[in-house]
Amino acid sequence: MKVWKSILPYALLLAGMLYVADYALAQVATPDEAIALEQQGKLDESAEAWRAVTKQNPRDARAFASLGVVLSKQEKYQEAANAYKQALALSPHLPGIQLNLGLAEYKQGYFPEAIISFKAALRQDPNNPQINALLGFSYYGARRFPDAVKYLQPLAKADVNNAELHQMLAESCLRSKQYICAQEEFQKILQQNPNSVSAHILMGEALDGLDRTPEAIVEFQAALKVSPQEPNVHFGLGYLYWKSRQYDDAKREFEAELALDSKSGQSLTYLGDIEIKNDHPDAAVSFLKRATEMDHDIRVAYIDLGAALTVLKQYKEAVPALQRAVELDPTRPDAHYRLGRVYQAMGNTEESKKEFAKVKELHEKADEDVLLPKMPVPPTNSHP
Repeated sequence: MKVWKSILPYALLLAGMLYVADYALAQVATPDEAIALEQQGKLDESAEAWRAVTKQNPRDARAFASLGVVLSKQEKYQEAANAYKQALALSPHLPGIQLNLGLAEYKQGYFPEAIISFKAALRQDPNNPQINALLGFSYYGARRFPDAVKYLQPLAKADVNNAELHQMLAESCLRSKQYICAQEEFQKILQQNPNSVSAHILMGEALDGLDRTPEAIVEFQAALKVSPQEPNVHFGLGYLYWKSRQYDDAKREFEAELALDSKSGQSLTYLGDIEIKNDHPDAAVSFLKRATEMDHDIRVAYIDLGAALTVLKQYKEAVPALQRAVELDPTRPDAHYRLGRVYQAMGNTEESKKEFAKVKELHEKADEDVLLPKMPVPPTNSHP
C-alpha cells in the first residue's frame, strides 16, 4: 500500500501527460503525420492520427480509406471494413477501395460479401488478374462451385504447377457435377503427387459420378493404402461396394469406419440397410436407431428404420420415423408411399389415402428401393 501511495502522484502525472498528448494529436493531426507514422511502422499511432483526421474532416473519403489500410495491416479486418464502407459512402467510385473492402471481408471468411466487393472492383478494372483470382477463391469459399470453375479454370491453365489451385478447381468441378473436368484435374494432381489422399478420394467421387464405380473403388483402395486411418475413406469405399451389391465387402468397410469413429451415423445406417437386405430386421433396427441418435438428418436412416419396423409390425414406432423422413424432404415419394402402407396396415384409411395421393401428386412411381445419398467427403478448407 505504501508503494502504491508513493507512485500514485507520478501515475496521475503520467496519465495527464498521455491525455494531453492524445488531445494534442487530435487537434493537430494531418494526413502527412499519419502517413509518416505508418511508414515508421507505428501502426497504432498512425490509426489514431487517421481517426483524428476523419474527426476534423468527416467527409474526407480518402482519410477513411487510409484508416482502413492501416487497420488492415493490423489485421483488424472488421474495423477496416467499416472504414472502407464509410469511404465508399462518401465517394462510391474512389479507386481501389472496393478491392480493399473485398480483401477485408475475405480475410474474415465473409465470402458472399467479398464477392460483391470484388465484382464491383472488377467493373472498375476488368483486366485485373488479382481480382479475377480473388473472385475464384471467394466463390470456392462460398461453395458456389460453378462460378468458381469459371474463374479458377483460366488461372489453373496459366499456373500448371500450382497444386493447391488445381485441387480447388478439381473439387469445384466435382461439386458442380462437371465430372470430366474433375477427372482431368485430379489426374494432373496425382501425376505430381501419387500419394495425395484427398486427390484419390475426390477422383473416386468423380469416377463414381461418371458411373465408373469399379475404377472409383480402385481410387479409394489407393487412398487407404496411403493413409489407412483417414476419416471417411473406409465409409466411401464401403458405399461403393454397397452400391455394387458387394455387401460383405461393404460391411467390412463400414465396420472399419466405426472402429475409427464410433459416431459415424452414415456407417451405422448402411450396416442397418445391409441387415434389411439380409432379412434381419431386428439387427437393422438396432443399427438404425443408433444412427438416428448420432445424426438427426440422415434421411435414408429414417426410411430404413420405418421399413424394418414395418416388417416387425411395430407400426406405431414406424410412423414417426417415416414422418421424419418426409420432413427432411417432402418432395420424394418413397417415404410418403411407405407411410401410406403403414397407415393402411394400421387400418387408418383416411391418412393412408392422403399419403398415396401425395405420391400420385409427385408424379413418380413409388419405389421400395432406398434412395442413394451423396457420399460424404472430408471437409474442405474454408480459407483457400
